[in-house]
Amino acid sequence: MLNLFQHLKTYGWDILNNWIKSAVTKQQVEPLCTKYGMDQILASIFVRRGITQGKDILYFLEDDLRFEHNPFLFNSMEDAVERINQAEEEGEKILIFGDRDVDGITSTTILYDYLKARGIDVRCRLPLENEAYGLSKRAIDEFAAEEGTLIITVDCGISNLEEIDYAVSLGIDVIVTDHHNAPAELPPAVVIIDPKIEDSGYPFKDISGAAVAYKLVSALRFSHSDFYNSEICIMEVEGNESLGGASRASATPSNTANPDEIKISCVKIRNLVKVKELCETIVPGKTSIYDLKLPYFLQGQVIYAWNAAQTKTLLAQIFGSGIEFSIYDLQSEIIKVIPSLRGKTSAQVHSISTIAKYSEEQTTVLDSLFNLYVTYCKKLIDSQNKGAAENQQKDLQLTALAAIADIMPLKDENRILVKNGIASIKKNGPRTGLAELFTELKISVPAITSTDLSWTVTPALNAAGRLGQADLALSLLISESPLERNKLAKKIYELNEQRKNLVNQGMYKIKDSVTTSIQENNSKLCVIVNEELHAGITGNIASRLMQEHNLPSIIVTKCDDVYKGSMRSCRGLITTSFLAAFGDFFINYGGHNAAAGFSFAQTNLELFNKKIKEILPSINLEEENLDINIDAEIPPEYLTPQTFDILDKMEPFGAENQELLLATRNVKVVDAMIQGKKEPLSLKLVFEFGKYKFPGMFFGQAERLGRDITVGQSYDILYTIVRNYFNGNSTPQLRIKEVRKP
Repeated sequence: MLNLFQHLKTYGWDILNNWIKSAVTKQQVEPLCTKYGMDQILASIFVRRGITQGKDILYFLEDDLRFEHNPFLFNSMEDAVERINQAEEEGEKILIFGDRDVDGITSTTILYDYLKARGIDVRCRLPLENEAYGLSKRAIDEFAAEEGTLIITVDCGISNLEEIDYAVSLGIDVIVTDHHNAPAELPPAVVIIDPKIEDSGYPFKDISGAAVAYKLVSALRFSHSDFYNSEICIMEVEGNESLGGASRASATPSNTANPDEIKISCVKIRNLVKVKELCETIVPGKTSIYDLKLPYFLQGQVIYAWNAAQTKTLLAQIFGSGIEFSIYDLQSEIIKVIPSLRGKTSAQVHSISTIAKYSEEQTTVLDSLFNLYVTYCKKLIDSQNKGAAENQQKDLQLTALAAIADIMPLKDENRILVKNGIASIKKNGPRTGLAELFTELKISVPAITSTDLSWTVTPALNAAGRLGQADLALSLLISESPLERNKLAKKIYELNEQRKNLVNQGMYKIKDSVTTSIQENNSKLCVIVNEELHAGITGNIASRLMQEHNLPSIIVTKCDDVYKGSMRSCRGLITTSFLAAFGDFFINYGGHNAAAGFSFAQTNLELFNKKIKEILPSINLEEENLDINIDAEIPPEYLTPQTFDILDKMEPFGAENQELLLATRNVKVVDAMIQGKKEPLSLKLVFEFGKYKFPGMFFGQAERLGRDITVGQSYDILYTIVRNYFNGNSTPQLRIKEVRKP
């Protein structure tokens, strides 16, 4: 939001008149309060942000890992697991090839840690110095010389058609795990796991490369449990009042139109994923079992029912005693790990289902039994393998970092992954490598938030890769030597300081070219070519320009005999679609909707500029929205310490879930002090909110004290809320965005 204020001021807009609070109605807010037990402020925030569907609200109110998506929803996950397990059994050599950024480094670490712990002959490699993004023929040749047979790419590979084809020609299998936008033609890998490819099967496309690696490792861990590839079937019967006493006790109350009808529902499960479902309606005494699909559906299946004895009795009454069903009791298994469900009927289990609460459609008892079975399996596996559960927590810390660093939208399961990763850091302490880096960066672990990770940890880890030394960051995370990790943490800190200086110098070098470029490109693009820039900071500079000017920005520099560039986009222009319009011009390119990289031959600079001009007329940017949308207006007497509990629901903040922006009118300033050692100095104000007083930091605005801010006067303020941690104590605090007279 600070960038928006800077943009508004740059172009002379009056930011005092465009605070927009969308109207919400009682009819919109009350159902959320009633159904989900939230207060009216949180409900109104949800409505304004368009978070009104149960499937979206779930990821704000819940944080249990059972709400993450099953890795076997990837259609090709089982194939990947089988190929890697085969490599383990046959003693094959495996190469993990990652990317040089935080997402690539954490992806590599997650998979490397798992395979190494399994005793597999594994090595890992990242692009170094001036090597291009993605799998290279050089890396393939080096691995082939070691008689390696399996390469697994992480956070890259989906665009490496030529390289993977080359690996295949050498007899090397390649498994691609990636999350970038896929080209029209996919590489000839034995397995591709990428949520963005067509028919991936995965329900959420916007996970990071590290999350894909985390899913692969989760599936591999599951493959060593008794539940892997075992099919079971869960059966539920909806009965009616005409059946005997025992039958009524077992059957779910009938939802059928005909009171004489019985409904039998079944679901086949494999690797904790629904494979097939069947629901058949039966009229006792009239429907023959031979007229049903049920016998064929159940053939060869291990069948469970919540109450096996009563279900058998009910089925005997329906079909007669001549037909026997072999059914196992699900309740007796479930209560071993969830004893609170002892003695409850399946209907009672359904009535307390958390997942059912968030469904917009009517859920069935069978849905609840399926979800309960999945929870049971996961709890049982965790209890039998404490080490795997501990390692999962370490993996989640890296997965959280990657989501933040790669600017993944903090919605859907990304919220579960990031919340659990941050919670693990706070509860268990940062994992090896991160612990040393946190110490070097002087990070307070109890106070850590997604914003802190975004501003401190991820830039430091990224700095190593940007300056051609990504192996240092990888070594920091995988080294078993505390002494080496401490040295690497110090080196990475130094590289990050160097990166900051290079970015500042780079911004200075191009400052005179920016306005000219925007004018020449009809205020649609900012394109800068400067051979003096370090190749590792083009993305940083492109991001700054995009934020400052609210325009898609491209920064290009020369590196050896090629030009390399970074693009950061906004206002609806998709980077990969824009770059695809160049045809076969690039040596390689790839990325996400809002960020991409590319390279082209040094002889093609003039052609590059020409193609920009050719494509320019087809660019239609979304209109700039200079309004400041307020999440809620809080009257002075309604802001209390309890209001800050909203942070527990709304964090983590980041892409597509920005920090809360609140407004309060006519609030009195009762104290003020100037803080800071460097210009511009900051202003600490104390505001009176009814019977409470809250401090508010107004960064860089000390000069306004005595000019348009006076102690004892009341003002309208725009702010975010935070918890400030100091000496182990947490206090509520405001971060002021703007102050204006009422």
